[in-house]
Amino acid sequence: MRGQAAPAQAAVGGDVTVAGVVLVADCAGALYWPEEGLLVVADLHLEKGSSFATRGVLLPPYDTAATLAKLGALIARYAPKFVVALGDSFHDGDGPQRVSDDDRAMLGSLQRGRDWIWIAGNHDPEPVRDLGGVSAAMFGIGPLIFRHAPEREDAQGSEGEVAGHLHPVARVSGRGRTVSRRCFATDGKRMVMPAFGAYTGGLNIRNAAFADVFGTFKFMAHMLGEGRIYAISAQRCLSG
Repeated sequence: MRGQAAPAQAAVGGDVTVAGVVLVADCAGALYWPEEGLLVVADLHLEKGSSFATRGVLLPPYDTAATLAKLGALIARYAPKFVVALGDSFHDGDGPQRVSDDDRAMLGSLQRGRDWIWIAGNHDPEPVRDLGGVSAAMFGIGPLIFRHAPEREDAQGSEGEVAGHLHPVARVSGRGRTVSRRCFATDGKRMVMPAFGAYTGGLNIRNAAFADVFGTFKFMAHMLGEGRIYAISAQRCLSG
């Protein structure tokens, strides 16, 4: 998997190091590993709108198209060799069957010419069928392991982990206003990625779930901004 992949456009974000690997944290909420030509996204939750509709909760049915369009812009930016989707790519196990013909065609065009790996999540634990790519429980390359749910801090072998699942959001106050933004959460050994999907919410990084992952609140939140990433200590972030 070695080899340099030159991005089609300049990166928009900032560098973040995990287990000695320098990664690009993109403002769109994706992670790019230039050395490997690897693009990573977490928690797409495709077909969440149609999933809610089956329960009588009506949402505009455009989340899949919007999420794929956002992902398409990233693929145009980085021209990756590999795309890894870190689980909960679909909001439920029947989601792949509900994808429209237009969205299937869009997904097929995004997959063309590159390897695509669907990581199993808690919402979509079964292999993805009839939508291209390959399915896996986790994926490892070099010092990094990519999985859906992060391990607890006391688990062995957790260094070099990149995960999703928790949908991290940081809340900060300054200049008379309070702002909440999706973020990458990392202590330099592990990372929890922000949710990428159009209809995904977030969990405040001061929640105990993040202390379980990192063993402390002494980690950094890399907040998604307009054209740049803002790094702030989780200890300085607001709860709630």
